[in-house]
Amino acid sequence: MNAQRMIHSRSTVARVLGLLAVVVTLFGAAGCSKLKARDLLNKGVASFKNGQYDSSIEDFKQAKDLDPSLLNARLYLATAYATEYIPGAPSDENVRVGQQAVTEFQDVLSVDSKNLSALDGIGSILYNMAGTPFDPDKYNESKKYHLKHIELSPSDPEPYYWVGVINWTLAYRGNAEARQAYNLQSPKKQIKEADPLPDKVREQLTQQYGQLVDEGLMMLQKATELRPDYADAVAYQSLLLRQKADMSDNATRASLEKQADDLLDKVKEIKQRIAEKESKS
Repeated sequence: MNAQRMIHSRSTVARVLGLLAVVVTLFGAAGCSKLKARDLLNKGVASFKNGQYDSSIEDFKQAKDLDPSLLNARLYLATAYATEYIPGAPSDENVRVGQQAVTEFQDVLSVDSKNLSALDGIGSILYNMAGTPFDPDKYNESKKYHLKHIELSPSDPEPYYWVGVINWTLAYRGNAEARQAYNLQSPKKQIKEADPLPDKVREQLTQQYGQLVDEGLMMLQKATELRPDYADAVAYQSLLLRQKADMSDNATRASLEKQADDLLDKVKEIKQRIAEKESKS
């Protein structure tokens, strides 16, 4: 090998070694960032468990920035925001926190579209945000996330329950508004909450909410099939049957109200069995 080739060879080796040194440095920096991200995640989890949510949020934010692939940092950050949200408090700051929780849960879904925790998290926070002020669009948006959970994991009873709860909430609100509107128009012929609806009002209510009530009953029935001791699901079955009774003629109404009463007795039996089992354990 002549001198020129030797010089060229040595120059090439030097360049390769230089590039390797850069690569090692970059990988080392990335590794340090990931280690620091996990340390911050653990620190944030400890703060979260101690109820120090503001502190945990800052730790989770830093962990997410240092290691975008650390999915648990994203999920904990969303959960911390959701925990700080106060249902029923419509202040601008509280609404901002709720919206931030939704954004962070959606960020999780942008990485893992089938993450059930994120789907449930968005469904839950939207449900809580929909109550005050009443926002049917948010309830329906919440419902979409629970339906997505059912699509991905049809053996889980909880999303069926939440669809039933949302449907009852919308139907009950519609029922109350229909009664209020009728009473305003008929000051001399008022109807109370437990009274049957006039035929015209009943027909309108059925047209608007009949399918919603039937879907809710079907979902709650599925929830109780998957979890026979699901007392809350049985209780909402009873409530939805009362909505269905308000949409029915007098004969059917009486039968549905009897079924609703029987379900309330079943709720008491379930809770008593659970209490007895817990007392023996």
